[in-house]
Amino acid sequence: MLVGAHVSTSGGLVKAYERGVEWGCDAIQIFHQNPRMWRPTQWKDDDVAAFNELLASGPVRAVAIHAVYLINCASKDPDIRGKSISALIHALRLGDAIGAVGVVLHPGSQVKEPYEASMERVGEALREALAESESCPILLEDTAGAGGTLGRSFEELARLIELGGGDGRLGVCLDCCHLLASGFDITTAEKLAGVVDSFDEIVGLDRLGCLHVNDSQTALGSNRDRHANLPEGELGEEGLAAFLSEPRFEGLPALLETEGPDGRGPGPEQVRIARELRERGLRARGA
Repeated sequence: MLVGAHVSTSGGLVKAYERGVEWGCDAIQIFHQNPRMWRPTQWKDDDVAAFNELLASGPVRAVAIHAVYLINCASKDPDIRGKSISALIHALRLGDAIGAVGVVLHPGSQVKEPYEASMERVGEALREALAESESCPILLEDTAGAGGTLGRSFEELARLIELGGGDGRLGVCLDCCHLLASGFDITTAEKLAGVVDSFDEIVGLDRLGCLHVNDSQTALGSNRDRHANLPEGELGEEGLAAFLSEPRFEGLPALLETEGPDGRGPGPEQVRIARELRERGLRARGA
């Protein structure tokens, strides 16, 4: 498992890589542009080239891109829809350039629109974005289930992949906080194993591209997306240790998105705690 975290790209891609090294990461996640603005970042060719050289030599060995939260591929509004698809294409093209494991995407929200029509609009957007990029996957993130968000269940994720054309570049990012909030009990290794079995049956483990590791401020089935620092939430030490040591997750980037002790991101302390919890889980499994 490649334990890592979301890092800032302030100062460029190389600076983001350096932050990952400082925090002790095996993998990093970045935004492709300012998450609060539609304006795309124009990445410099020399920064991209230098980043690729660093990534090839380690210790950070993988990068994921998180699509900005403004994107709603389910929107019926022509302006929002156009900007959403353009931003997703921008993320995928950066992913192509830096060999990202994928672009993590929140599938979208119905915004009081009919369910099936909303799902179909997401599928259309996925197909369009994939056609305008080369090789980087789109990883649909499971959601906590609030309101009209899509991707609340494995069945919805599988359906979105189908509507997106079933392309091999369509995959999933599983967030343990979102899983718990949407009603999946993953608080022990045994319970998690059953959830992973279900995911494999409905979606397929071959579609799983990365993980988000966050504790949850809210309880099982709350449908509220509230991240907590490790291991200060409802998952706690046992749940997080199980998630970080699940054998079928080996080899995947496991990326922290917690606020950290100072509210400025996970930082080295949270990464260290994740590694300790992983080791605890492995020992409990006899690995």
